[in-house]
Amino acid sequence: MGRRAPDLPVATDDKCRGCRGSVCCTYITQKIPAPRTRGDFDHLLWQVAHRGVELFKDSGGWHLLLRAPCDQLLPDGRCGIYDSRLQVCRDYDNAWCERDEPAARHFSLHFTDHASLLAYCRSRFERWR
Repeated sequence: MGRRAPDLPVATDDKCRGCRGSVCCTYITQKIPAPRTRGDFDHLLWQVAHRGVELFKDSGGWHLLLRAPCDQLLPDGRCGIYDSRLQVCRDYDNAWCERDEPAARHFSLHFTDHASLLAYCRSRFERWR
């Protein structure tokens, strides 16, 4: 969810069609239950120990973030099947997207790897060793 050069304003109903260098379609997120116990965090540590797996918390709760670009992206970042894209893509509300502002700006916590989550766990749980 990096920073890119701003594009010219585009009507919301055609925003994705003209997107170049897509960020939105290079990862997926999955909402997860809020971790509360050491066991919950231990499980999350295992997950973020895998390449391409991140964890974040925002106003909507806790989420796994999987860096996994859509197979339908063209080399320039446009959708290769835009006119016949999946229903979930058609249903996506793009009134706001990462062309407007990086999602990470709204994360209250963000763990990109095992080491960053482990440091958080050690600060949260006195007996974490």
